Amino acid sequence: MKPLLEIKDLQVSFLMKDKLINAVDGVSFDIPRKKIVALVGESGSGKSVTALSVMGLIGYESGRVMNGEIIFDGQDILNMKEKKLSKIRGKDISMIYQDPMSTLNPAISVGEQIRESLLIHKMASRKDSKEISIKLMEEVGIPDSPQRYRDLPGSFSGGMRQRIMIAMALSCKPKLLIADEPTTALDVSIQAEIMNTLQDMKNRIGMSVLLITHDLGLVAQYAERAIVMYCGKVMEESSVQSLFEEPLHPYTIGLMNCIPRIDISRDELSSIPGYVPSIANYPSGCRFHDRCSEAKPVCRDKMPDLIQINEDRRVRCWLY
Repeated sequence: MKPLLEIKDLQVSFLMKDKLINAVDGVSFDIPRKKIVALVGESGSGKSVTALSVMGLIGYESGRVMNGEIIFDGQDILNMKEKKLSKIRGKDISMIYQDPMSTLNPAISVGEQIRESLLIHKMASRKDSKEISIKLMEEVGIPDSPQRYRDLPGSFSGGMRQRIMIAMALSCKPKLLIADEPTTALDVSIQAEIMNTLQDMKNRIGMSVLLITHDLGLVAQYAERAIVMYCGKVMEESSVQSLFEEPLHPYTIGLMNCIPRIDISRDELSSIPGYVPSIANYPSGCRFHDRCSEAKPVCRDKMPDLIQINEDRRVRCWLY
C-alpha cells in the first residue's frame, strides 16, 4: 500500500539580508496510513517549516519551496492551485499548533470556532454542525460541553484549550493530522491526557499523525516511526523500537542521553555541547560536526549522504 504522504527532496528557503537561506534542505520521508510518525529535533531543526510546507502555508511565512515533491494521497500539493488546496487544508489535512491561545480567536466562542471547518467544507448544516461540535467537545474530554459551547477561550485552562484545538482539527475527520508540539507548556499529567486523547481519536478516525516534538518520552510511548532532524537535514530515520534500542547517529545518541532516567543516579543532567546554529551560519560538511564527540576531518569538509542501513532505518553519518 502506498504511503498517505510522501515528501521527496524538499528544500524550503527564506530571504535573509537579500540572500536565500535553506531552512529545510533535501528532506525526504513517508508517512504510512493510520500510523504515528514523529519528527524529532531541537528548536531550529526545520520541523515546523516541514509541517507548514505540507499544509501549503510556507508562502504566508515569507518562505519559498525551492525544490522537491509533497505527494498527499496521490495528489501533488506543491503544484496545486490555492483554491483546490484550500479544500484539502483543514479537511483532509489538519494541524494542531503548539500555542492554542495564539491560534484561537479570543472574541469568538469555542463552539463556533469548532463548527467553522464543518461549515466551510460543507460537511454539515448549521443546525447539525452545532450538535457535531458539542459531541466533539465531549469526545475530547471537555466537561459540560453543551453549556461551555458558548464560552470564550480565555475561560478555559491550557489543557482544555488544547482539547478544543484537537476538536477543531478533527471536526472534518482528516486523513492526516499534524500535531506541532501539542503538549508544550503543559504539566506531565495533562500531557498524558492530551496524548491519550489524540491516540484514541486517531484510532477512531483511522488517520495518520505527524507528531512534531523534542520530547523523546512522547515518541517512545506513542509513535511507531521517528525521523531525527538537525539544521534542516534528516540525520536518522528508524522504527521507534530500533531507535531506542540502538541509536546510530551521534546526535540521536546525544538526545537519548539527555533523557532523565530513574534507574541511573546523576549529579547533573547530560546535555549536548554547543547550540543549534542559525540557518544563516550552518557549518560546512556535516552540520553537527562542531558539537560531535566522534567528528573526523572528513566531517568538517564534506556532507555525508543519508544511507540505507537496512529496510528499517537510514542514517547520515561518516561513521557508517
